[in-house]
Amino acid sequence: MDLSYYRELGINTEKSNGKVYKDSPMNTLVEQAILKGEGRLSKHGALVVETGKHTGRSAGDKYVVKTENTKDKVWWDNALSEMTPENFSKLKEKVINYLNDNGDVFITERSVGAHTEHNIGVRLISTHPQHALFSKYLFRYPLRDLDNSDFTILHAPGCVINPSEFGTKTETVITTCFDTKTTIIVGSFYAGEIKKSMFCVMNYLLPDFNILPMHAGANRLENGEVSVFFGLSGTGKTTLSTDMGTYLIGDDEHGLSDDGVFNFEGGCYAKTYKLSRTGEPEIFKAASTFGAMLENVVITEKTGEPDYYSNKLTENGRCSYPLDFIDELEKSSQGKIPSHIFFLTADAFGVLPPVARLTKEQAMFYFVLGYTAKVAGTEIGVKEPTATFSPCFGAPFMLRHPSVYAELLGQYLEKYDIKVWLVNTGWTGGPYGVGQRFPLNITRQIIRTVQTNTLNLVPTETDPVFGFKVPHAVRNVPTSFLHPKESWANPEEYDQKAQNLAKSFHEQMKKFGRFYETNLAGAPTYNG
Repeated sequence: MDLSYYRELGINTEKSNGKVYKDSPMNTLVEQAILKGEGRLSKHGALVVETGKHTGRSAGDKYVVKTENTKDKVWWDNALSEMTPENFSKLKEKVINYLNDNGDVFITERSVGAHTEHNIGVRLISTHPQHALFSKYLFRYPLRDLDNSDFTILHAPGCVINPSEFGTKTETVITTCFDTKTTIIVGSFYAGEIKKSMFCVMNYLLPDFNILPMHAGANRLENGEVSVFFGLSGTGKTTLSTDMGTYLIGDDEHGLSDDGVFNFEGGCYAKTYKLSRTGEPEIFKAASTFGAMLENVVITEKTGEPDYYSNKLTENGRCSYPLDFIDELEKSSQGKIPSHIFFLTADAFGVLPPVARLTKEQAMFYFVLGYTAKVAGTEIGVKEPTATFSPCFGAPFMLRHPSVYAELLGQYLEKYDIKVWLVNTGWTGGPYGVGQRFPLNITRQIIRTVQTNTLNLVPTETDPVFGFKVPHAVRNVPTSFLHPKESWANPEEYDQKAQNLAKSFHEQMKKFGRFYETNLAGAPTYNG
């Protein structure tokens, strides 16, 4: 077991107070998590862990070290905080000392990116076996020997720091230094911070090679045609990319190059709230397989069964597992240039159609817009949806300005004539609380019809507000679903909601100045 790199880093590899585990097999990591009292097994053999106060990403505690190399490239307005090289060095020293003092250390050597050329090696050094297991699943088997050009994650979730000592806002820190190729994570046990930190790295690096990083799922059909699914949380990205009858390339993070689509990851990190055997059979089966890891999922004490309908801990319960837990899998984790790209949005205002075709200009506009809607809480019996925007359908992970990614998208759409579709998985017949949500089987039917390429030939109608083309008919989909205004009891109320939504789109996009002004051809129209 070669540990020379870690000794040079300052890690004590001959610990008197513990042991160094390097690239341990799954069963060893599961066993260690249980022996340390950090996890238990479900009835089906999944490792069940809890992450304490952080059950999701700590978005406000994300930092990038500002240097000559990063100061002009990073999109600092994107809720990113700057860290000085001096504070990073102090924090790195503290974390390495913590790792040396804390007994057992778990190391994995993996990679991110299925592309033979455009990938990065990742070394994880953690105090916790379940996080090493997570990295084995979510990262990939190395395509080459790791060297000094690769990245290291120092993962010490239990390390307590004094924020004033390191210039941070809280005791939780997720920070990356691109000069030293090091990420440090302290103060959060949420495993998602590990994978998202490397997604951010890929998002920063790949545009320099004319590659579009995508917060999106992807699958292929039997005939080899590939589809890509962009979407924010709750819009159906994982569900639709893992659909039966298709071969999963990946459910979350991909790159698009002239060679085609390639997955960044080696596994899946699926949401489990309201997971069911009938609704998402592939994910349910994977979550019920020995070795899967359930994070913040309530377990029924008497039976050991996961209670996926309980939100006692969080609605962001997760299951991580390797890709080979999925039966219908594209084993290469790669695919051709996509035939279709889907922008998934859950429109809780009930004004967008279930499917619409976008022009290149509209695709670039809606890509930077990154719209969905979330349902707010109840106040005196009234529930009001709220528009949510996340540029590029993944703003927290995009370290460059959105225009960088949008221009790359536009280049690929034009070069390869990729079709782009806006798919509303939200409400129809009225807003949330009045209308109904589009049934999953309707959305699936729409996606499958698009993938057969038959909608390319169907007559369309141009939406008078949003400007995109809505098909007159989709096989096995009631026509009343296709034109939302017709399903509203009060057409005038629909018109007002549509105008309000279009106005909010413009107000959001004005934040991007020059990009907005030069891409008005893709924008909706409104009376105001």
